[in-house]
Amino acid sequence: MDVVWAQSRYDKGETEAEQKAYLNCPMTKDQYEAFIDALLAADKTEFHEGETAGYFDGCLPIEVMAERGRETLRFGPMKPIGLTNAHDPENKPYAVVQLRRDNALGTLFNIVGFQTKMKYGAQTEVFKMIPGLENASFARLGGIHRNTFMNSPTLLDHEMRLRQRPNIRFAGQVTGVEGYVESAAMGLLAARFAIAELTGETLPPAPQTTAMGALVTHITGGAEAKTFQPMNVNFGLFPPVEGLKGGRRGRKDRYQAYTDRAKEDWRNWLAASSVVPA
Repeated sequence: MDVVWAQSRYDKGETEAEQKAYLNCPMTKDQYEAFIDALLAADKTEFHEGETAGYFDGCLPIEVMAERGRETLRFGPMKPIGLTNAHDPENKPYAVVQLRRDNALGTLFNIVGFQTKMKYGAQTEVFKMIPGLENASFARLGGIHRNTFMNSPTLLDHEMRLRQRPNIRFAGQVTGVEGYVESAAMGLLAARFAIAELTGETLPPAPQTTAMGALVTHITGGAEAKTFQPMNVNFGLFPPVEGLKGGRRGRKDRYQAYTDRAKEDWRNWLAASSVVPA
């Protein structure tokens, strides 16, 4: 702790614990350059015959990001903005590795944004180059996972049923969404439609102006089927709100307008459903 310090980016959070939810490991330019060199040279896991990697851009291995440009990580998971080194406030770090607390005891920390396909031995060597982690013990090393998903735009209707066999319904990550919240949301939505069908009710499609509706609309027809890849929820999936200013200055007002509209439309959709508990 004489090297790292506790701080959330931009001091976000209402409580002191939230404002210090991350440990920050600062790097100088020389340390960053040496880290990138080691990252690029490290032994990587090879794919088996016939396997290919179509990486999801929101969850790239760090070495793949480094291969795209030496500064990529410094503008991604290792960006130093919004952080002030408590040990040396006058000198801004060139890059920062963040650790997120992973258990209530504070004995486990997760390296933020460090998906990797480096071999285990290489991971230990490279990650111990991070200032403050020279003597770290690694409880679990990293790896990449395969995300198996359907081509939902061609296979599923708006209630997440197979178009050719509507007695079969899919839910969760396999439908082509990315992220825990999104996967759970698709499960909840599929369940709601299933309950309505079992009770003899008919629900209208989830409003595209809401987060869940925008996502299910995208995966069941809004996306281009030939290039379909898993998708996180984002404002780009929402139909635009008319009359809003563009540019960075109008972004806050735009997001607020999207949110207000979504809340209103979601309440109306729930109210129209007779299967919603009182």
